[in-house]
Amino acid sequence: MGLNVVNLVGRVGTEPDVKYFESGSVKCRLTLAVNRPTKDDQPDWFNLELWGKTAEIAANYVRKGSLIGVKGSLKLDQWADRATGAPRSSPVVVVDKLDLLGSKKDTEAHAGQIRETASEF
Repeated sequence: MGLNVVNLVGRVGTEPDVKYFESGSVKCRLTLAVNRPTKDDQPDWFNLELWGKTAEIAANYVRKGSLIGVKGSLKLDQWADRATGAPRSSPVVVVDKLDLLGSKKDTEAHAGQIRETASEF
């Protein structure tokens, strides 16, 4: 018997990268910064992968800087480096459950900041 459960709470570091497949599946990738209480206060960064309805929710409601909580499992993406052929790997959290932790007011304020920044250009 094994146990592979990851619970994280942090701020989204990138805008959601959403892909729609011909099969009807939806995939969303994003990064999550989770603060670690250390002297230098540097966050730990995690790559997240969401599928289906959870991916659609992330695409519609999650933006860079959003506070979210996720529950999922850890998988290891493996591939061969194109240039050298050396094996490479990267840990990815496959998200089963997504919780939007920011308030509606926070989301609206974030959207307003984006509009103001865009109008400056």
